[in-house]
Amino acid sequence: MTAEKVPGWIKQVLMPELSEIKGELKAINTRIDSTNEKIDSLRNETKSETEGLRNEIRSEIARLEDKINSLRNETKSEFTGLHYRLDSLEKRIPVLEKITALEHKIADLEKRLAAAET
Repeated sequence: MTAEKVPGWIKQVLMPELSEIKGELKAINTRIDSTNEKIDSLRNETKSETEGLRNEIRSEIARLEDKINSLRNETKSEFTGLHYRLDSLEKRIPVLEKITALEHKIADLEKRLAAAET
């Protein structure tokens, strides 16, 4: 039904209401558009912050990996040094055992000599 065919009393009652509803719908659409823009802005901020955090985490992981590798190398170096020290001690043990055996033999010989002299 077109506006020309609508009776005058209905026009007077409904047209202001329809115009008011039309204005409210435009206002609602404007608010929706504004809200969508805010959502898009927040989405972009969130993406940017997420990417920044992702980069920070990657950087921290790389730093920690470097530190772990450094500590691993230090530990290997320390173990190598300990290995050489242990080898050195192991080589000295037989010598110390021989010296101890010789000291016992000397002490035994000294006792025999002391007993023979008396």
